[in-house]
Amino acid sequence: MGDAIKLGIIICDRYRTCAGCKCLRALRNREGAFARYQGKEVELVGFATCNGCPGGNIEYVPQEMKKNGAEVVHLATGMIVGYPPCPRISYFKKFLREKYGLEVIVGTHPIPQNYYMTHTKLGTWEGAAWKELVAPTLTDEKTRLTYD
Repeated sequence: MGDAIKLGIIICDRYRTCAGCKCLRALRNREGAFARYQGKEVELVGFATCNGCPGGNIEYVPQEMKKNGAEVVHLATGMIVGYPPCPRISYFKKFLREKYGLEVIVGTHPIPQNYYMTHTKLGTWEGAAWKELVAPTLTDEKTRLTYD
């Protein structure tokens, strides 16, 4: 298989008590934003919160992840499905690329169907920028239902 792709996950601090089960299941099953690693070996080298608005850990946590070999950082699905979604997610993505030279992927596990339905009714993801941000985690309905 070759060398493992090393990645870190940063979650929204609202979900700081999250056990990470959906993210880890999606990583294991290569679903949602982790589908890009199908057939590849992956190693999780870090898992942390953003430390709450305005995201203080975004400045420091990636450095520790990079010391552990991280090449990619995933900004967890919770950042796009929360009410409201993280307003800083595009900035975080740009900052992590520029400051640390890391590839940044928005999303981890597939968007759960219940969040998909609510945000669809609210029109949250109607803009082109949001469509791009949710694309890696916007799977089919059957998969979304398994993440409810």
